[in-house]
Amino acid sequence: QVQLVESGGGLVQPGGSLRLSCAASGSISTIFSIYTMGWYRQAPGKQREMVARIRGASNTNYADSLKGRFTISRDNAKNTVYLQMNSLKPEDTAVYYCNAGLNSLEYWGQGTQVTVSS
Repeated sequence: QVQLVESGGGLVQPGGSLRLSCAASGSISTIFSIYTMGWYRQAPGKQREMVARIRGASNTNYADSLKGRFTISRDNAKNTVYLQMNSLKPEDTAVYYCNAGLNSLEYWGQGTQVTVSS
């Protein structure tokens, strides 16, 4: 059994910052460090899009439009992946989902709402 639980979402003003967390538990916890972890988001009426991914300790990639504002990191001792979001814009409003992948295995969290509005 694998569970991914996102937290840290909420309402922020444009230009503000927010830090999302995704805590993994269950069978994934024994080999968490070798999973590729990612953040995806989906706005109402739009397709889910990749925000950021991290493979291993430091191999990261980002959506081109977000690089420089968002940073993904992980703490393997805590089985947790983070997404630091800075300079938030209204168009960043979406449900943010945590993803874990290893070969053909893929797991998703329930999502956390991020709303950027004044």
